[in-house]
Amino acid sequence: MKIKLMFRLARVMCHVFAGMATCAVVFPWIGADKRNGHIRRWSRQLMAMCNVTVEQAANGQAILPRAMMVANHVSWLDIFVINSLYPCRFVAKAEIRAWPLLGWLAQQAGTVFISRGSRRDLRHIFKGLVHSLQAGERVAFFPEGTTAVQGSLLPFHANLFEAAIDAKAPVQPLALAYVDPAGRPHGAIDFVGEMSFAESLVMILGGAPVTARLSCLAGIPSDGAHRRELAEAAHAAVAGALGIAPAAAHTPPV
Repeated sequence: MKIKLMFRLARVMCHVFAGMATCAVVFPWIGADKRNGHIRRWSRQLMAMCNVTVEQAANGQAILPRAMMVANHVSWLDIFVINSLYPCRFVAKAEIRAWPLLGWLAQQAGTVFISRGSRRDLRHIFKGLVHSLQAGERVAFFPEGTTAVQGSLLPFHANLFEAAIDAKAPVQPLALAYVDPAGRPHGAIDFVGEMSFAESLVMILGGAPVTARLSCLAGIPSDGAHRRELAEAAHAAVAGALGIAPAAAHTPPV
């Protein structure tokens, strides 16, 4: 078992180094479409190496070509699951930048990192989001602000939803769930508390196969909406898709 785990770790590390080389040598010379193609293929290969199968919900909505995408946050896997299907520009907490190797890769793939409580970061990122949305891109963030245990949903912070209003772009919620071969929430996926990235990676590589289910939900128009209304509507849509009862889904801040 240890030999198999070490082999899987070695494969992941080699794949990460190959991705870093592509970012450093290839990305500066290619356009957004080709770059997104590389990100999609690399993310799919990473998920396969981590024994994660990515599925789209059969009853999901079509992905919008231009939208602010918001999703529940369960694991470090979330960014790569979404990128394996729909590469987009992410906004993520600054702590992710410190992940060994993968943090650098996320940055090179276009992820923007925001420090908690930094109004300067928020203003700068807000302007960038509006510009990206107006340019016809998809941007994504995790409005809970941190990871939550599967079966629960933290409040959605409303601040960044203002960018969708200013850019006149819809909000498209995404619901992420990770299940084991029996269809139950996968025990190795939760990435909460003091767990380190390395500990989480070892648990996933050494655990049972994972199915990551991504549900694309109906877009929410931003015209004439208030950011808190958008946050509440997205929160309710994600909770409903995940089958989370109101008692387990906290009311978003007002």
